[in-house]
Amino acid sequence: MSLSLQQLLNRLSFRQLQVFQAVYQHQGYGRAAEALGLTQPAVSSQIRKLEQALGQPLFEYVGRQLYCTRAGEKVAERINTVFEQVELLQTDLHSLQGQLSGALSLCAVSTAQYAVPHLLQDFLSRHPAVDVSLRVMNRARAIEQLNNNTDDLVVMGLVPSDRSLASLPFLDNELIPVMAANHPLAARKQLTPQQFLNASLLLREPGSGNRLALEQHCQQQRLTLRSYIEIGSNDAIKHGVLAGLGVAVLPKLSVLAELRQGSLVSPALKGFPLRRSWCLVYPKGKHPTPVMQAFLDYIQSHLKQINQHFTELQAL
Repeated sequence: MSLSLQQLLNRLSFRQLQVFQAVYQHQGYGRAAEALGLTQPAVSSQIRKLEQALGQPLFEYVGRQLYCTRAGEKVAERINTVFEQVELLQTDLHSLQGQLSGALSLCAVSTAQYAVPHLLQDFLSRHPAVDVSLRVMNRARAIEQLNNNTDDLVVMGLVPSDRSLASLPFLDNELIPVMAANHPLAARKQLTPQQFLNASLLLREPGSGNRLALEQHCQQQRLTLRSYIEIGSNDAIKHGVLAGLGVAVLPKLSVLAELRQGSLVSPALKGFPLRRSWCLVYPKGKHPTPVMQAFLDYIQSHLKQINQHFTELQAL
């Protein structure tokens, strides 16, 4: 028996729709529960209530894999519009009070995670009603996000030239050579780049911006990456260097504390540091939300202050 609109509204809740959206996006009850800060039974309960309200199953298990039913796909198509309209309502109401509000969805490549919090602190102090989500991933996945227009802005260096993208450079990203203070090469007064690269180099995975920048530099300077150990994050590489596993080229911002403490050193090498710009990137033709535009305007008008802040932060 089909329900009237009023009956359906009486049975539905925004919380149920929010939980459904999380399960749909994360493709699992456990991951959705973690994202929402709920227990898995609480998530299951909300989905069960929503299915009862709609009179149709929304998810089903085949083996251990969770799949969305045809009814679930229809719900997923519609609820994005519902939440967008609620967000616009919130923005309109805050505008009446002279406040900027809404969501700002950011995706940052791994190296940029050290810079983004500094950009957000002052912006959010000016606009406390703005809600920010920040996801960190490697360059290859960040490009996928751009292709899918998933986020408001992607923070990255080495902006792809084969796509129609707009970018706002806002800060230099220095990649520096580092080794443990007790590494055998640390005592040398002179060291060539090739000698450094031959010393058991720790390198990010293919698709990483750091790796691409180093590979491009080596190609231009006719240097060879003969042997290396591949590690999937900057922090893991840093700890590998500290443990004496090898040497690395890392963002200066990621190793400031260790350089100041003296546990890591950065040898003077010809051609280093590698300098790239971090940029705010988005597809050309994208219609910015009021919050996205406000953030872009803030960064553009505060470039001098941002660079001064990071210059002071990186002074050793």
